[in-house]
Amino acid sequence: MTSSDSVWVVLKFGGSSVSSAPNWRNIRDIANHRLETGDHVLIIHSALSGVTDRLEKALVAACEDRYSLIVDDLRQRHIELASSLGVDGRALLESSFLTLSSLLSGVSAKGAADNRTRAQVMAFGELLSTMIGAQFLRQSGLPAFWVDARDYLKAESREAATVQAEYLSATCNFSPNVEVQARLASRGRLVLTQGFIASNARGETVLLGRGGSDTSSAYFAAMLGAKQLEIWTDVPGMFSANPRSTPGARQLLELTYDEAQEVATAGAKVLHPRCLLPAREHSIPIFVFATQAPNMQGTRISANPPSDAAQVKAVCVKKGVTLISLESPGMWHEVGFLADAFQIFKRHGLSVDLVSTSETNVTVSLDPQANAIDPLVLQTLKADLALLCRAEIIGSCASVSLVGRNIRSILHQLGPALELFAEQRIYLVSQAANDLNLTFVVDEGQGDRLVEDLHHLLVDPVRDDVVLGPTWRQLFETSAETQAVAAPWWVGKRARLLSLMSDRDAAYVYDLGTVRERCQRLKALRAIDRVSYAMKANPHPAILQVAHANGLFIECVSRGEVEHALLTLPSLLPQDVLFTPNFATRDEYAWALSRGVQVTLDNLYPLERWPELFAGRDIFIRLDPGMGRGHHAHVRTGGTQSKFGVARGEIDALISASAKAGARVVGLHAHTGSGVFDVDNWRDTGNYLAGLLRVFPDVRVIDLGGGIGVPDRPGAPEFDFTAFDDALLQLKSTLTNVSLWIEPGRFVVAEAGVLLAKVTQIKGKGDASFVGVATGMNSLIRPALYGAHHVIVNLTQISEPDMMICDVVGPICETGDVLGHARSLPRVTSEGDVLLIATAGAYGASMSSNYNLRSPAEECVLEL
Repeated sequence: MTSSDSVWVVLKFGGSSVSSAPNWRNIRDIANHRLETGDHVLIIHSALSGVTDRLEKALVAACEDRYSLIVDDLRQRHIELASSLGVDGRALLESSFLTLSSLLSGVSAKGAADNRTRAQVMAFGELLSTMIGAQFLRQSGLPAFWVDARDYLKAESREAATVQAEYLSATCNFSPNVEVQARLASRGRLVLTQGFIASNARGETVLLGRGGSDTSSAYFAAMLGAKQLEIWTDVPGMFSANPRSTPGARQLLELTYDEAQEVATAGAKVLHPRCLLPAREHSIPIFVFATQAPNMQGTRISANPPSDAAQVKAVCVKKGVTLISLESPGMWHEVGFLADAFQIFKRHGLSVDLVSTSETNVTVSLDPQANAIDPLVLQTLKADLALLCRAEIIGSCASVSLVGRNIRSILHQLGPALELFAEQRIYLVSQAANDLNLTFVVDEGQGDRLVEDLHHLLVDPVRDDVVLGPTWRQLFETSAETQAVAAPWWVGKRARLLSLMSDRDAAYVYDLGTVRERCQRLKALRAIDRVSYAMKANPHPAILQVAHANGLFIECVSRGEVEHALLTLPSLLPQDVLFTPNFATRDEYAWALSRGVQVTLDNLYPLERWPELFAGRDIFIRLDPGMGRGHHAHVRTGGTQSKFGVARGEIDALISASAKAGARVVGLHAHTGSGVFDVDNWRDTGNYLAGLLRVFPDVRVIDLGGGIGVPDRPGAPEFDFTAFDDALLQLKSTLTNVSLWIEPGRFVVAEAGVLLAKVTQIKGKGDASFVGVATGMNSLIRPALYGAHHVIVNLTQISEPDMMICDVVGPICETGDVLGHARSLPRVTSEGDVLLIATAGAYGASMSSNYNLRSPAEECVLEL
């Protein structure tokens, strides 16, 4: 067979797909299956998950000669993956890591990294991972041949591109290329190469920007004239919303290139928008599949729509959007105003996304996916625009988009949905010229909630559709719940729970055995010297007693909590209480200091205005690392928009204020948010706090806060305590006479608690179904406040199949009184059945109220 006769299939695997041994075994089987059909196969894949970010941090650290720990961490991670695949990672990768260290050493010597060096360093993620992958496939008996993508993908020169863009966000020619076809065919039927990287005319390494691996795969597919491009990721296709935050999101079975472009551009992260142009121009169908579920149907993207019917197909959110408002009373009659303004954007290498105009104002958005939005660039842009008009920078915002087909023809159906924006500040509205989307730009913190509510109104009710397939929950959770039915403690204690509900309508129930197990897991951490329970999560006396009996200290945020803890726990010494108030009164600080508890300040104000309180005192300081993390904006407690902590820019003022007050800073504390699974959160926080020890010489404690993630649905990954402990042991090895503390709350009690509520009524309303229960947001406000997901099962009918999709609602007179949207329950669900809302032990009863003068659920305990 000649190269021109070769039929290529291009398979692209993302970072999460190539980061574990089970996934690599699936990749091996997928490639083998394609080979068995007679196709030539080109595999393109990304760096291991999170490695690109670590390389970026290594570049920053290298400027201060602190990169070696990051390189060691990267080496260990790659060697561990290689070992799990039976590959000798040390022998395979050591020369590459020596080259990487040499490059970073050069950065340290210069004290800065130029764009050329940045590209070289960032390329190592893909180079290292593909070396492991190719070796594994060869050892598995497949004829895999490793090639360097830089020998095939050549960057184009762009007139308007900045030097930074030329190196870090390059574009390549993707015309069918007979020479490339012949060269790759000569390497055999299975070739493996890198995404994300290419080379320029000088032979230097360049990057294709974020999402570059998708783009690489589309470039190769076009050059090879491939019969199809397959994007393998961690979800089976594209969905009508982000299934991680909207479990009722529907699988999108078929889309056109234009529709997929709109969904991807509007915020979906399954594939990058840039990969669609080469495929569309050369009519190459794209399939999106899940690596961990290779037999599951995915999304097909092609030129032909399965239906021309007008409908909303997806609700998307894109965060980190920056708006530029241009205002000039004279622009309405000024010829060429927009041309002059856009020329300024072009000169700064910025691509405009959305545009909204009026007689005296033009507002445009900058897409973070298409632009490297640097604060310095924005300020120089504003200065240049000031010569033309009054310019204002607005951010950070979120764009919320309704994506579909023939949107204008169904505007009359969107009335109820648009009511959701009644109390939102809308900065910009844009209706696409191609009639495929309607976009609203709002404050970033409102984005997720709007998506959830809009999806519920516009997508959930659609049934038997050729585009909208099964929900994420139907694809994964039903089977997961069936398989894991014996895992939760409440399954084994079902009879006791139902008996307890015989004379109650609603109740919280806490399993103290689960609380004890969580405490013991925390105490087993080798790196941590002290664990405190953040009692705001649940101050029930029995929970406090179990936590303290198992070696946990107590963290409080109010005088009431301190008094409750000391009263409940007679053996608890005041000095073992960590008091971390926020915007408390002067009297409360004075009381805490007199009581002898350890006081933490998170603001300069008390030190500057009430210095006499802290004279001669040992205090902790809560610092803001500059970025918050967590499952919702309301639980992210770092960053400029958060009220917590002393900002990075206030360190000098803090040193001065504590010295003038005569206070001794003995502890540094930071807490970035709740529901975090990425161990880099604590590693990075610890490194930041450790870096301040040189200016706070009396510090003997670094408190890394809490926020340990708790899975909110069956099958979701658990928090990786091994990686957490290893990361903090590495941090601890750099410290002398400094202890590491943590203060989790939700992890200790969330899974130990359930909310039980009897069904009161069942209601059908058009295509919607509602199951009402005896309590609602007065007992559990997390779904309404945070958009939190709690598994809901019919405990009475637990053996019956879940066949009915419904909203589970409470009796409170609020539209937001919904405990769960689009949940699967048995069709036989009836009045009097007991529904169980899981993972409700934290921030449930402690945040309850008597709203509508309805008493919240009482609290009950299952003793040890």
